[in-house]
Amino acid sequence: MRNLLIKPLLLASLAFGWCSLGLAATATNTFQVTATVISSCTVAGTALNFGSSIDPLATATPLDASSTLSVQCTNTTPYTVALNAGVNAGGASNFTTRTMKSGTRSLVYQLYLDAGRSSVWGDGTATSATVGGTGTGSAQSLTIYGRLPSLANVVPGSYTDTVTVTISY
Repeated sequence: MRNLLIKPLLLASLAFGWCSLGLAATATNTFQVTATVISSCTVAGTALNFGSSIDPLATATPLDASSTLSVQCTNTTPYTVALNAGVNAGGASNFTTRTMKSGTRSLVYQLYLDAGRSSVWGDGTATSATVGGTGTGSAQSLTIYGRLPSLANVVPGSYTDTVTVTISY
């Protein structure tokens, strides 16, 4: 008798299962996944130091020094790096009078794009040039070449200037 009850229950549950499978349905759709990556650049630099104990009577001129800028731009981003004339030049594009100051005293200097110091690094105006490149996503090094053309009649002191770096992309 027990087998007689189990068989109808088994048959009923199989029939019910097949019926519920027959009633099941699915629906599909799609959705988009988006992201907008922007162009971006950063720039950092080290101080350009001509020396901390320059003896104008014993030092040959011109006196040269260099410094490095680190530029990092997103991959494939074109960029241009410009330098202004410094805070003591009397104008952002007055590249012929880049000057370090110690109080009211002045010491003329210049910044260049090349080791031969033939192309003034500026903002692209007044016979100055800029540096261009394309970002790789990694830091890229740019060298700034500096020159003190003369130390004649220089008064002892600590001379400084502040130059602004602008990266356009």
